[in-house]
Amino acid sequence: MDPFTHALLGACTAQAALASPKRDYIGRYPRRQLWLVGALGGLLPDLDILIRSSTDPLLAIEFHRHFTHALAFIPLGGLLAMLPWLLFRSQRERWRLLWLAGMLGYATHGLLDACTNYGTHLLWPFSDERTAWHWITTIGPLLTLGLLTGLVLAVRRRSKGAAMAALVFAIAYVGVSAWQQERAFDAQRQIAATRSHQVVRGEIFPTVGNPFVWRSLYEAGGVLHTDRVRVMGDLHWQAGHQVDLLRAADLPPAQQANPLVQRDFARFSYFSAGWVARAVGDASIIGDARYSLSTERFEPIWGVRFNAAQAQPTEWVDRTAQNRVPAGQLWAEIKGAAPGYVPLPAAGI
Repeated sequence: MDPFTHALLGACTAQAALASPKRDYIGRYPRRQLWLVGALGGLLPDLDILIRSSTDPLLAIEFHRHFTHALAFIPLGGLLAMLPWLLFRSQRERWRLLWLAGMLGYATHGLLDACTNYGTHLLWPFSDERTAWHWITTIGPLLTLGLLTGLVLAVRRRSKGAAMAALVFAIAYVGVSAWQQERAFDAQRQIAATRSHQVVRGEIFPTVGNPFVWRSLYEAGGVLHTDRVRVMGDLHWQAGHQVDLLRAADLPPAQQANPLVQRDFARFSYFSAGWVARAVGDASIIGDARYSLSTERFEPIWGVRFNAAQAQPTEWVDRTAQNRVPAGQLWAEIKGAAPGYVPLPAAGI
């Protein structure tokens, strides 16, 4: 999720838990500005972007959303969030309250990221599983606006009511998205059945800023199939493209013989949850098939390129700057005005 929304959610959570419409103090400790501690706590986990290496191009993706996002890291994260306030002697007596506000804000970050794509190490160090529920995208204007409105009202009134309302709205928004995702999964199963495909695994990913148009991705017979599904009202779908799944055994002999290539392919495959394929436009790029610059063919937003003859054989390829979301086209899909969408056919037809 974008940093601004993370800060808003952390601030709303601290405000909802610790503000009072009647009292500005807990004992003799002032409640004011605790929302700021929550906001900072909501931002801090993304300091993992500082973990990078000039000699290891995959270190950054390996540790993004890693230990700093784990539930076990929350107490330490709360401590880091309160440190700026402890620089002031007048604040030190209420360190417990500051710590609590920091932990509340920090705790929201990993959970919110787990609602999006990519995967988050919530259970580190007890599990290496990457948790990703794929309910919302990293940019959600409606969610952000709801949190911002609630926080502004709550801070101005020095109350918790508006902040609690904003949290209820956020939970409802995510809940609706999760429900719509289940409807999209139903569509995916029906689409696969019409093609007589045996689905090995499948995922449903949200499109930017809405819970109504979803990207379907499933594997069948060593091929990845991508379609778009609209769940606004009756289920409709638009046929997408196919690309061969890429495994380590499919790499050229020189790359299979290079231990660094094998190591980095495994790391990238883990990051991509095994959804790995070659770009259609440039077969030298091995990309994360969950995301594509194009709806017509697989053009990865990011990936790797291997050159086994070099001392550092791995090149990180980032085409994020080329990723443009056509707002008009997406709005047409949401409204049901986009061409190419048809009702789901009966299975077996």
